[in-house]
Amino acid sequence: MKIATFARNHKYIMEYNTNRKKLVLPEYGRNIQKMVKLAKAEPDAAKRNKMAQAIISIMGNMNPHLRDIVDFKHKLWDHLAIISEFDLDIESPYPTPEIETFNSKPERVPYKTKVTKFKHYGQTIEKMITVAIEMEEGELKEILIQLIANHMKKSYLTWNKEAVNDDQIFRDLKIISGGKIDLNTDKTTLTKTRDILEKNKRRKVQRKR
Repeated sequence: MKIATFARNHKYIMEYNTNRKKLVLPEYGRNIQKMVKLAKAEPDAAKRNKMAQAIISIMGNMNPHLRDIVDFKHKLWDHLAIISEFDLDIESPYPTPEIETFNSKPERVPYKTKVTKFKHYGQTIEKMITVAIEMEEGELKEILIQLIANHMKKSYLTWNKEAVNDDQIFRDLKIISGGKIDLNTDKTTLTKTRDILEKNKRRKVQRKR
């Protein structure tokens, strides 16, 4: 059923946007809400169902870019129920959502309560340090610790944007590991600060392009 036919058959009259009822779902506009109101007032069940089908078709045409989304049709019928304030007696191809579902408060989102002392390193580094601590002694463990320390230095310079010496990174690593990883500049050499800053600068330039 075309919009013009729908309007003509049901005496659909355009009005100015003054003193009107608040839209239930503003993204569909006032015309859809008025069509739903007409459908609710239709006493004939068969005509009411045809009107609902026409409204769903129009709602779908308003969002053609969403047609490939899974359950798009289902979502449209749910939106029709919402716009009608769950008071449209029609034969929907999908179960009508319960009004309580939309009136109920959303469940509380659990937030992480763990406090990270060195936020600029992030929790991923802490997890990597935990893995390194649990590894058997050997070359693989040494390589991982070297990578962790270098990544810590890169993170430090990314967020703090100031020079940092390797001793600072080693001290932070020792604190985070609870003293189980203790490096020093005599045995371990990290990437030079100048090289890290230059690399960060090049990345910023590339992002702006």
